[in-house]
Amino acid sequence: MNLKYQNFLADASNQEKAFVSPQPIISQHPEPEKIKHILIGSKEAVIATIEALHQLGYANVRDWTPLLPTSNPGEVTSVLVRSIKVQQ
Repeated sequence: MNLKYQNFLADASNQEKAFVSPQPIISQHPEPEKIKHILIGSKEAVIATIEALHQLGYANVRDWTPLLPTSNPGEVTSVLVRSIKVQQ
């Protein structure tokens, strides 16, 4: 893994992980809402981000769509769709 990604992961492991909680949020809405995470960048950057989110326990690597090219040369995109309950 590239040194700059190692530094990112080392820094991220020291941060609070409240935003990564897989626990459902109690909601007054009966149906969960879908949220889409979209990564756009170089193939290397998108893969590194997917792997970092996996190491943080946020999303399995297999949960992301396959890398798809964008209209910009050298750029790809991947999407993760999650269902969450929104607290209001």
